[in-house]
Order: sequence, then C-alpha cells, then structure tokens
Amino acid sequence: MIRLLWACAAFSGLLAVVLGAFAAHGLKGRLAPEMLAAFQTGVQYQMVHTLALLAVLLLLFRTDSAWLLAAAAAFLLGIACFSGSLYMLAVTGVKWFGPVTPLGGLLLIAGWAALLVAVLRDVPMP
Repeated sequence: MIRLLWACAAFSGLLAVVLGAFAAHGLKGRLAPEMLAAFQTGVQYQMVHTLALLAVLLLLFRTDSAWLLAAAAAFLLGIACFSGSLYMLAVTGVKWFGPVTPLGGLLLIAGWAALLVAVLRDVPMP
C-alpha cells in the first residue's frame, strides 16, 4: 500500500512536469489565454500537492496513522479531480468539467485538515 502511494506521488510529480512543459510549449498560442491559465493552475496545484503528499509519506515512516493515510488519499483524489478537471476543461472546452474542480478543491482542503489532525495527534515530535 505505501509503495503504491510512493509510486503515485512519483508519477504525479513526473506528470506535473510533463504537463507544465506541454502547456508552455505545446498549448501556448493554441488555447485562449484564460484556458491556458486554467491549465497552468492545474499544473501548479498538482505539483504543490504532490510535494505535500511526499511529506505525508515521509511522516508515515515515523508513525502508523490513519489520519496520514486519509491525507494521502485526499491529496491523490484532490489532484485528480482539481487538476484533472482543469486540464480537461482547458483542452476540450467541455464546461461539464468545471463543477468537478470545486470538489477537487474540497478534497485538497480535506487532505490538509487530515494532515493537521495527524500532526497534532499521531506524529511524535523530537
């Protein structure tokens, strides 16, 4: 399970870099400026939350915490929903993806909340 989470985090980081380069070099001039900005927002949030996921996984070496696992799951689902919906909205123009973005945002917030609870309750401090 933990190895799978590490692999997901590594893949998410790789994908964020690839999609960021794709936006900068392949989509510039092909998308309206507001759609390119939405795509780039997705990349930014994906990378930030991939780093947060890596921090959660490092904390799991210190303690076996259900809250940390919940944070990891929320970050992964939040990245998929938030960033994924922005990518799809920007590239396809299908407005149906727009309402998925706030759901992803709520999942990212839930991930931070679960991390907060884990740090206050479960993670031993030096």
